[in-house]
Amino acid sequence: MNFTLFSFFNFPKSSELKKKNFLPCLTFLGCLGIFLNGCSNPPPKDPEALAEYKHNNDKYEPTNRKMYNFTMKMDKYTLKPVAKAYVWAVPKVVRKSLSNMIRTMDEPVVFFSDVGAGKSRRAGDAFARWCINMVAGIGGLIDVAEMAGYKHHDTTPGMTLASWGVKSGPYLFVPFMGPTSLREGGGSIIAVGLSPWNYVPRGYGLITFNWAYNILGVISSRADYLDAMNQLQQDSLDPYATIRSAYQQQQDAEIKALIEDHRATVPAWYVK
Repeated sequence: MNFTLFSFFNFPKSSELKKKNFLPCLTFLGCLGIFLNGCSNPPPKDPEALAEYKHNNDKYEPTNRKMYNFTMKMDKYTLKPVAKAYVWAVPKVVRKSLSNMIRTMDEPVVFFSDVGAGKSRRAGDAFARWCINMVAGIGGLIDVAEMAGYKHHDTTPGMTLASWGVKSGPYLFVPFMGPTSLREGGGSIIAVGLSPWNYVPRGYGLITFNWAYNILGVISSRADYLDAMNQLQQDSLDPYATIRSAYQQQQDAEIKALIEDHRATVPAWYVK
């Protein structure tokens, strides 16, 4: 999963293969062209400034900041008011259940990403979570799997690529997706192909659910971070830099956790 404070810009996986499934991918590819043709910061000559430049990995910072400002303005007048109304109108317990359902629907992508990284135990946990929650958890509305000891973890195709040694590429801030990188952006395209919901035929009467699920996913994710985003905007002298730093730190931590997960394939309780 991408950086939590901006996870609301990541469209949920759809339940059928349609053009709008590829909106995040097309957005990323379109903005990539803007970045590559736009202005980039030349590396500074001062040693300390050069070290900071390399650490930030933000060669397209001027364009990134413009994208960030545009996104925040759009959010202020569109998604944020809707998310506030959602929090006001929907009880917390219902919002929690809906968030559980959305997370359960994404477990197949986590599973395939773990398989690609060669982490069979993590893949088994993701598969168990999906099976348990879809059946005992009423389609994921109740996180029964976590009660049974299978806690959710995030693994994206981009993280799998990182485990193979693929470099992140420059930091990018893409409208409606938030902070990402060339590697993670490419991973989001792969995720569309990994989600089984994209292969459900149209004739199964899921079109209405498909639209509701996508819209609900965006609103629910934004609502989860209303307070965090407000606090960030109020307290940070440079919210853009704060988000960039937090995103990169979280990415590094999640990739490290993936690579260093050497647990046995079979749980200890099963062996006993």
